[in-house]
Amino acid sequence: MMCEEQQQQQQQVMMRMVELDNNNKKGDERSSGRRFIEAEERLNIVDLSGMSLDSLPKPSLNLTTICKLNLSNNNLQSIPESLTARLLNVVALDVHSNQLKFLPNSIGCLSKLKTLNVSGNLLQSLPKTIENCRSLEELNANFNKLTKLPETIGFELINLKKLAVNSNKLIFLPRSITHLTSLRVLDARLNCLRALPEDLENLINLQILNVSQNFQYLQNLPYSIGLLISLLELDVSYNKITTLPDSMGCMMKLQKLSVEGNPMVSPPAEVFEQGLHAVKGYLSEKMNGGHKSPPKKKSWVGKLVKYGTFSGYTLRGTSNGEREGFFISEYRSIDGLASPRHIGMFSPRRLFSPGRYFTR
Repeated sequence: MMCEEQQQQQQQVMMRMVELDNNNKKGDERSSGRRFIEAEERLNIVDLSGMSLDSLPKPSLNLTTICKLNLSNNNLQSIPESLTARLLNVVALDVHSNQLKFLPNSIGCLSKLKTLNVSGNLLQSLPKTIENCRSLEELNANFNKLTKLPETIGFELINLKKLAVNSNKLIFLPRSITHLTSLRVLDARLNCLRALPEDLENLINLQILNVSQNFQYLQNLPYSIGLLISLLELDVSYNKITTLPDSMGCMMKLQKLSVEGNPMVSPPAEVFEQGLHAVKGYLSEKMNGGHKSPPKKKSWVGKLVKYGTFSGYTLRGTSNGEREGFFISEYRSIDGLASPRHIGMFSPRRLFSPGRYFTR
């Protein structure tokens, strides 16, 4: 029975492939004047989803003619390296809801790939070669067992606009993620995040950030989170956060803030009850109040000059921009003071006697 089912599956796959291949051959019979346009039109969308496939049969179709490949909702445990390496024109690859434990290293050959969906598998890591997919704009790796992302992923995927890694086991996000300047959506909820990377202000196009439901792990937010100039929505609910950074008072574009489920102390509950505008106002006021410059200490030298106990004169700012200072008008060496003429000035009798000795 199992063999018959597998044969039927393979026949169905082959029929779909043959059908697409026949369409290509018909296209070859058209006039040569439109050959370039037809080449673009002949790029195929192959949908093999929901066929309960355990493995992929050897395709009869030229894989370079495929632009979108859907292998989702099957029972695939692996994808052949050789197959992936020949998908040179694929812009969308969907393998969600399978039993994949790893992705082929040859995925790095997909230089035109823009959308990759690997959610709902058993992946513990992503291959480092994924960094070579420099056209990638959307990466969905939700509902896996990821414990880490490639350390340098942010240095290479410069066109990435959406990164979804929720419902995994991530402890940290790589620091290089702050170099994803095209990123608009970052979804890292339902993980085990201990902290967020610093330098988040580099994510100048980020509009939606969701780090909710990291539960007992996430306790602090970096100061740089308030410097996300394009952020519209921020969800930090159901963590262990007690204080929002004062810098969040600068988030002028922020329209939605979710903080429920946190043991929040600052801002206090009564401020949150007044709405987002009140929260931003509170943090802004706190930030300004917390950065007041201390009063400038007056120089003791100035007091000496004021009361005539310092025989110098003040030098104000000069044309060369030199700093203010004091010059001593008369310099007398210690040898002169110790001469017989002045030696009496330092006698114990004169120093500790009534004031008449100091009169002229």
